[in-house]
Amino acid sequence: MNPAFSVIFLTTLLGAGQGVFLALFVIEARAAAGLLTAPSVMFYWMGSAIALALLAAGLLASFLHLGHPERAWRAAAMWRTSWLSREVIVLPAFMVAVAGYGWAHWQGLPGTLWLGAAGAAICLGLFLCTAMIYACIKFLQEWATPLTLVNFVVLGCASGVTLATALAAVLDEAITGITGAWAIALTCTGLLTRAASLWRNARLKPRSSLQTAIGVKHPRIVQKAQGFMGGSFNTREFFHDRTPGALRAVKWVFLACAFVIPVLLLAAGLATAVPVLLALACAVQFGGLIAERWFFFAQANHPQNLYYQAVS
Repeated sequence: MNPAFSVIFLTTLLGAGQGVFLALFVIEARAAAGLLTAPSVMFYWMGSAIALALLAAGLLASFLHLGHPERAWRAAAMWRTSWLSREVIVLPAFMVAVAGYGWAHWQGLPGTLWLGAAGAAICLGLFLCTAMIYACIKFLQEWATPLTLVNFVVLGCASGVTLATALAAVLDEAITGITGAWAIALTCTGLLTRAASLWRNARLKPRSSLQTAIGVKHPRIVQKAQGFMGGSFNTREFFHDRTPGALRAVKWVFLACAFVIPVLLLAAGLATAVPVLLALACAVQFGGLIAERWFFFAQANHPQNLYYQAVS
């Protein structure tokens, strides 16, 4: 597939915003249960503002992918059958929940834990909708696996909790150690689940062949030309024009930048109490997740590529 950067930024920004909000809710729930010292009110409303900003940026990025943005409202019309339509509905609902949660903390209103619980439920629904847009496409074998949903959830939470750790280091050092430990655990878990999907995809066997693609049963078929000199929608949208070596390079870059380096920076930042290292972990991890999401889209091999193999 040819990765669209608007969709790459949409999914990574939404995941980070969802991860920040879930970190806030879990912290408040644990504080209410007496399992940790409650952080300052500023931590909650600042964290909510950051989460809302990330969600808004993701929503803005999605408009860059539309040929006619003025018709975006129609995307919600097929909510009975389309995961994309469900995402279009759930995302604004989640943004309202995040805004209400942050505003309630800012105003010192009661019942913020219940608002957080409602927001967390909507957040999980948004993770489901976003991931199932890709996991439900059965003919793209690289995506049609439960690991797609698992990775969207775990990687989004990892990036969000890492950002919450950097925020805690500035506003409330008492909980930095706890959120940092969560961030390291989630990042390591993300490495395992993403490695599992890479291992699975490397061993996939195509369900179709060049023979079935064109309906010819001859054992040896070689494409020499498509019959026209220029490209088409099929060759632009479903080919990324990168070499196998470039794909391997991107894979190792995202494994290092999304997982290994952030864990080292988080551990160093927690050990030395230097907030800059935690902020650097956020930046490196987000860059790595951009590369990871590019690879996620590029690795998907559309069955139509069996026919459109080359442009001569």
